[in-house]
Parts: sequence; C-alpha cells; structure tokens
Amino acid sequence: MKYYVVADPHGFYTPLARALEAAGFFAEKEPNRLIVCGDMLDRGGEARQTESFLRGLLREGRLILIRGNHEDLMEAMITDIASCRPVGEIHEMNGTWDTAVQLSDLPREIAARYPLEVAGRVRDSAFWRELLPACVDYFETERYVFVHGWLPCYREPPTELPEGVLHCRPDWREATAREWKQARWFNGMECACVSGYGLEDKTTVCGHWHTSYGHAKIQRRGSEYGSDADFSPFYGKGIIALDACTAHSGFVNCIVLED
Repeated sequence: MKYYVVADPHGFYTPLARALEAAGFFAEKEPNRLIVCGDMLDRGGEARQTESFLRGLLREGRLILIRGNHEDLMEAMITDIASCRPVGEIHEMNGTWDTAVQLSDLPREIAARYPLEVAGRVRDSAFWRELLPACVDYFETERYVFVHGWLPCYREPPTELPEGVLHCRPDWREATAREWKQARWFNGMECACVSGYGLEDKTTVCGHWHTSYGHAKIQRRGSEYGSDADFSPFYGKGIIALDACTAHSGFVNCIVLED
C-alpha cells in the first residue's frame, strides 16, 4: 500500500492540493491512501474546501485522520459555547473561532452576535459529523507509526515537574485518552533527537511542531523563521516530522511511503 502523508494543513486547501498534485496523488492508478497527521483546520481561510476534499476521500475509504490538538481545541470551544461560556482567547489566537465561522457560513458580524448559532451549525457540519469521529490517536504499519505531536510518555520519578526524566511508554498503545491528548502537544523532534525517547523498531511520523525548529536547533542549519528557515521535512533517528508551518511558509509537506 502506498501512503501519501501530510501534517497540519490547517485549512489551507490550495497548498495541500498543490503538494498532493506534485507528489502524484491525483494521477495515481494503484490503490493509495492519504494520511493527515492532525490539525485539519484552523488558521487557513479554506476550511470548507478542505472539509469537502477530506470528506470525499473518507467516503471512498482512502483517508486516515490522526487527531491533532486543534481537533481537541474545536471540541473544547463548541462545548464552552454550548455551556454559554465566552469564546476564550486561546480559540481566537489559534484560529479555532475563525474556522467555526467559516463552517457556519454566517457573516462575521452576525456570527459574533450569535455564537450559539455558530456552534449549532458547526455540529451540523461534515467536519463535526464525519471527520472528527473518524480521527484516531495513531495509525500503525509494519515500519511506521503516525501520530500528531508524539507518543505518550511518562516521567521518572513520577512528577509533573519538568526535571523528571521522560520515557516513551512501552505500552503506548494502551495509553489513556488523557495521555494521548497531552502527547498531541509534544515537540516530536525534541523528544526523539534531544531527549532520545521514541521507538526502537519503527519510525514515528509526526506533525504539530514546525520543522524549521529541528533544522535550526538540532541540525544547526538556518533559523526558525528567518529568510534562511528550512520548512522541508525533518529526518532524524526514529522520526520524520512534517509540519511546514503553512501559515508562514505557504506550502504543505507531503511524503510518499510504501509499507
């Protein structure tokens, strides 16, 4: 099976489609599947186009969706609105509210006055009814594990303090929903290449953290956001990281794996 793998398209449909076209996804004659390593929407202005494209692939059985932290943020925001709590700054800052407005098809000034209507329309959307329920914490093949941030880890000695030594859980497949939710915020490049915790027998493919971090901080090549920043896929021992920080770089990374 051939897998086309992207991460963090964030509602930028045009760069996503461009990356898939360049990789040969649309011209493929043999069975293939698209893996999205989390964060389908938020930040970009093409939420509806992204939703429609992914829904079509899902209905064809050609899509694997890994749950990202922005999927968690959307669920949290809609729950808050339904409980008559105001839209928090985190949802404004991360683009979650803007995505909800796009999915509601309401003018922004109307949406701002009627957040409950926005929440109701989001719950009626294909994103909420079809794409979110299809999300999984991880997908595994013979040689790869696909996640969003990183694998669930634990600290030794058990502590919430940062000085506790992190280890990848040997029973990571049995991790709780809370542990997976926490893992979605990890910087996989730092976990694998700096802290040294990951899998010995498989390569973990992840998103969430801009790849220029790994190129700049770990490989000492270029800066994180300057004109010399490198947002191409990051390859390290036991890891492939893909988040191109599309809002900044303007493109989506796509790799093709056969397994």
